Amino acid sequence: MTSATDPLASCRVLVVEDDYFLATDMRREFEASGPEVLGPVPRVEEALALIAATPRIDGAVLDVNLQEEMVYPVADALQARGVPFVFATGYEKTVIPDRYAGVKHCEKPLEAAQVAKALFA
Repeated sequence: MTSATDPLASCRVLVVEDDYFLATDMRREFEASGPEVLGPVPRVEEALALIAATPRIDGAVLDVNLQEEMVYPVADALQARGVPFVFATGYEKTVIPDRYAGVKHCEKPLEAAQVAKALFA
C-alpha cells in the first residue's frame, strides 16, 4: 500500500509491451505500488498516439520489439519530451542503438519493482 507521500503514488507510467501476459502483470504490479498506468499498448503507432494525446507522462517502460516493429520511434518521442524510460526486453544491451547508451536496460523476465527502481532511481 502506498501513502500520499510516496513519490510513485502520483506518477503516470506508460507501458509499451506486446506480450499480453507480461503487459497485464506489469500493469497490475505498477498499480499495486502506486503509479497510474497508461496503456499498456502493444504497437508503435498506438504508443505514439497515446504520447501525443497525454500531456503528462512521468516515465515509460518500452519493450524493444513490438510485433516485429522496433520501438525506437516511441523512444525518440519520449526523449523529445524529456520523459525518462527504460527498455524492458529480452535483447542484450548491445543490440540497442548507441543513441540510447544512457537509457537503462532491464532484461526479461522482469518485475515491476525492478523496472520502477531503474526508472525512478
